[in-house]
Amino acid sequence: MSGEIYFKSVAELAALLEARKISALELTQAVIGRTKAVESRVKAFNSFDEAGALAQAIVSDERRATGQARGPLDGIPVGLKDVISVAGQPLTASSKMLANFVSPYDATVTQKLKHAGAVLWGRLNLDEFAMGSSTENSANGPTSNPWDLTRVPGGSSGGSAAALAAGEAAATLGSDTGGSVRQPAALCGVVGLKPTYGLISRHGLIAFASSLDQIGPFTRTVEDAAIVLGAIAGHDERDSTSFKAEIPNYRAELAARQRPWRIGIPKEYFAEGLDPEVAAAVERAIAFYQAQGCAIKEVSLPHTQYCLDTYYIIATAEASSNLARYDGVRYGHRSKEAKDAIDIYFKSRAEGFGAEVKRRIILGTYVLSSGYYDAFYLRAQKVRTLIRQDFLNAYREVDALLTPTSPTPAFKIGAKADPLAMYLCDIYTIGVNLAGLPGISVPCGFSSGGLPIGLQLIGQPFKEAELLAMAHRYEQSHDWHTKHPIL
Repeated sequence: MSGEIYFKSVAELAALLEARKISALELTQAVIGRTKAVESRVKAFNSFDEAGALAQAIVSDERRATGQARGPLDGIPVGLKDVISVAGQPLTASSKMLANFVSPYDATVTQKLKHAGAVLWGRLNLDEFAMGSSTENSANGPTSNPWDLTRVPGGSSGGSAAALAAGEAAATLGSDTGGSVRQPAALCGVVGLKPTYGLISRHGLIAFASSLDQIGPFTRTVEDAAIVLGAIAGHDERDSTSFKAEIPNYRAELAARQRPWRIGIPKEYFAEGLDPEVAAAVERAIAFYQAQGCAIKEVSLPHTQYCLDTYYIIATAEASSNLARYDGVRYGHRSKEAKDAIDIYFKSRAEGFGAEVKRRIILGTYVLSSGYYDAFYLRAQKVRTLIRQDFLNAYREVDALLTPTSPTPAFKIGAKADPLAMYLCDIYTIGVNLAGLPGISVPCGFSSGGLPIGLQLIGQPFKEAELLAMAHRYEQSHDWHTKHPIL
């Protein structure tokens, strides 16, 4: 078997396992070996349980030997962002606040992956509490981009994207609040899917901004994204925002839904600030779809200019509320300097949270405070409605939208010390979260410096099957997804 088994897709690995050309144990050992070889440079993991992964692989092989394999994910090593609960495993959100916390239960997506037979492999680094665009805000230190170790992998799910790109897992899960799956996928040269809000249960996901957060997969191919989505999507009574949507066979629909689509190009997404090499790569993708017979139409999303302001009011307000539970009393970090109950609260939070998390809590508390709620938070929610309506108006004329995922390729670690410059990294992705829509990032080229570039397709609510089919059409005619970094 090739020494690069860890770079094969889930679909390829599933076929090899089914044909008994490799065992789940051998595959897991190969991934563990690869991780040990490169992890000191990539730094994608917060922790991993080697013995636990090997034990899961052995059980998978036993199922397959008795004809009880559970599908394409059975025996496949899958890594999880360290905000997704796995019973008995650390759950830290890359924060000092939860440095020693162990999850007492499984998230719903974790349960679904276990049911599918996946080998759950490791806890992946992120910006603290998923607040950031570069994975530099982690209490465990930054993760490096496998394509250039001096550059960021994106964020906040940078560990999930980097681990996959480096061959340290066959697929991973992240969470996407403002682009945190799609942007790192673009910067690391992999596929990243943010599903429609409500399609995947958030039960067991550490909350950042509850009306924006959505769990999504990182995979090598669009077909793999369809496989993972099919395993983890579905209604969950434990999540009040979970939607009772029909879950088709996303993998089968990749071929069934092939047709010429009407694709919209939002003019606001091709303006100042877009790197020329990114623009050129995305324009070539547009030309490809046009050559395939798709109708290309320029559309307008007029409230795009308000997306950033709206997002950072709503997201910080919800973060302020969600993070109030970390008080040093029930669980998490407790200051050793505290002298009374008030001290416990103030000093524990001051010591446990990093600078970016504090910044967002303070901003969120401010916009929710008396006298400012109407002026900021309520107004932002009204603008959010207008932003969503922009997308829905566009979908009267087109089936989906095509945009860049990130305005630039991966930047140097430490290059964006200014918070506003960092926030602008998500300019093309946050509107999707505000509107609750599905979006996918697919590799579409490389910069002159050899850094990956991604294109983003934005679909209609709960039409992931159509979105995946569109992305699959592009991917099947290009080989960007087959390129891997040399470490």
